[in-house]
Amino acid sequence: MKYISDIPRTAMEVFNMLPEGTCCEVIDNTLYMSPSPSTEHQKILLKIATLLNLFVEANNLGEIFIAPCDVYLTDANDVIQPDIVFINKTNSQIIQKKGIYGTPDLIIEILSSNPEYDTKKKFELYQGNLVPEYIIINPDNKEVLHYILTDGKYTMQPTKTGVLESKVLATQITL
Repeated sequence: MKYISDIPRTAMEVFNMLPEGTCCEVIDNTLYMSPSPSTEHQKILLKIATLLNLFVEANNLGEIFIAPCDVYLTDANDVIQPDIVFINKTNSQIIQKKGIYGTPDLIIEILSSNPEYDTKKKFELYQGNLVPEYIIINPDNKEVLHYILTDGKYTMQPTKTGVLESKVLATQITL
């Protein structure tokens, strides 16, 4: 028997009821679900994550995580699953068993079926939560949009094609 108090009242309550691994995010009490990414998206994700992880481990810089990994930003009502997340070792206290609780040092998104979601909705969310570096990659043309946080606002770096360059990690990767 279900009681009225058992019915979820917020998007976060619905999110917490979903099975592990569900591709779902909550921003401003709205639940966003998307289909599985394309194979090109996954190829790029695997290449970047592998190379970044090797670099981060070799230089003892911190940790790399890939989606699906829940990231709870400063507002506990927002949970996102960025494609790639870097946490500097000096910021490692935000890494917990159930996810990341706080602001990552770098977020990388690879555009999928809804590019506006990454370029507008998540852009505003990451900027508002003071993510120091945000990189967006278009898997179709390998264009890399690169943003650095300066005085609480993102400053766009020169757009590059086929090259991901991270200021936070002081490295670059050819796509």
